[in-house]
Amino acid sequence: MFSGIIADIGSINQAADRNGGLRLVIATKALDLSDVQIGDSIAVNGICLTVIEHTAGTFTVEVSRETLNCTVGLDAQGAPVNLEKALCLADRLGGHLVSGHVDGVGEVIEFADLGESWKLVVRAPQALAKFIAIKGSITINGVSLTINQVSGAEELLAGHPNEFSVNLIPHTLEMTNLKNLRAGSRVNLEVDLIARYVERMMQAQI
Repeated sequence: MFSGIIADIGSINQAADRNGGLRLVIATKALDLSDVQIGDSIAVNGICLTVIEHTAGTFTVEVSRETLNCTVGLDAQGAPVNLEKALCLADRLGGHLVSGHVDGVGEVIEFADLGESWKLVVRAPQALAKFIAIKGSITINGVSLTINQVSGAEELLAGHPNEFSVNLIPHTLEMTNLKNLRAGSRVNLEVDLIARYVERMMQAQI
């Protein structure tokens, strides 16, 4: 379990094919790996991965083909990636509860400088639209963010709106790889954990 508060921007040093999946060696500068054990989880761009080796400044993970098929950003050697270690029970929950299980891949529609902040507009897969609500939480590439707007009334009448916007303050841009986004960029999305369970409970009552 994670909070969506990024601890460091790492980089993919090596990406080697392994039985259809990938074996990644990820370098980090600010993420303290001294307490990381083999088998621990680290979120990489919002994707929960298991550490199989590590040094003082790198850790190694293996990514299955299934994970690669439903996420983006893990197959580009040299790419910057957002990193967060799994929560301890005594940690502050500065963001929201994040599982590290990506629900879908979204597309950046707009990334605009508003002066004091940046507006990021993302189109989510239609299947995720019902989980997206104003003032709700969403994770983009592992970053916990609050939804400011969703698509308007016309889109709602036609079905569930699937475009939403968030505001990014300069600190968030500085501490994450979201500053590299452009219109057309693809991002990993994880919807609010509670919303998924609410939907499941409602299905069970039908």
